[in-house]
Amino acid sequence: MFTWLENLVWLLVEDVFGLARGSNLAGSVHFFIYDVIKILILLSLMIFLISYVRSYFQTERTRKIVSKFKGIQANFMASLLGIVTPFCSCSSVPLFIGFVEGGIPLGVTFSFLITSPIVNEAAFVILLASFGIKTAGLYVLCGVLIGTLGGYLIGRLKLERYVEEYVWKLQMGAGGEIEQNQKERLDFAWSQLREIVGRIWIYLLIGIGIGAAIHGWAPEAILARYAGPENPLAVIVAVICGIPLYSNALGAIPIAEALIGKGVGLGTALAFLMAVTALSLPEMIILRKVIKVKLIAAFLVITGIGIILVGYLFNGIYQYL
Repeated sequence: MFTWLENLVWLLVEDVFGLARGSNLAGSVHFFIYDVIKILILLSLMIFLISYVRSYFQTERTRKIVSKFKGIQANFMASLLGIVTPFCSCSSVPLFIGFVEGGIPLGVTFSFLITSPIVNEAAFVILLASFGIKTAGLYVLCGVLIGTLGGYLIGRLKLERYVEEYVWKLQMGAGGEIEQNQKERLDFAWSQLREIVGRIWIYLLIGIGIGAAIHGWAPEAILARYAGPENPLAVIVAVICGIPLYSNALGAIPIAEALIGKGVGLGTALAFLMAVTALSLPEMIILRKVIKVKLIAAFLVITGIGIILVGYLFNGIYQYL
């Protein structure tokens, strides 16, 4: 898809910067410039299109859609809505409160909270560009599956008593929906494009920069020892390493791409990506404002096990992708 861009960047690296193709520095510089341009092009197009679609799914409408379903179907629907209404950790508390206030069951709320940071249009676009449609599609499917089953299990465990008491006492406002015409929807999509890119560009550059460093300089022997296919615990190590970090999918995917280029298994890299986006320590600290430690622990264990299983699944079927 972007062969023309790849060749153009090589001309820039070799003819303008004077770097010899095949050197570590040239590989890192090419990786950085190529990925920044490629991801920004795809991301801008996808954010605009998805934001236009999202204008039909305001928070109140999202709650109403989910409330129409019961049992595991509600968990599945919440996970699907999490794809088109992604959030970052800073918005997890108001979203959690909004869902609880709206009468959405706790397990269904967690299905949304699990899927939303893992699977979104940005993650799909970058995975599509980096690994192809089969990998991107399977990643989305696994993200929805983790959200659906994880939320369902949390609901079955009846952990409502571990939600902070003040959350149950809050009263939901009127929350009426605001109808928009086509111009307003297009304006909304454009404003979301500017806001999102303006908010995440630094994470994008940092992630791609780390990925470029790994691509050009990281010693293959160290990576292979701790996260390579010869280590049966590589996926577990990747998930544990991902939890203390803070990033969104935009910053983590380039790192995963570079790790794969150094011989790390696809499932291992994607498990790291999922752990960073869904289980990050900063998000757990923020969620502690509305839920107690035991519920956070249940969320970490259930979601972590799901991510680990997905990581081994990807590693096992990588040759067929």
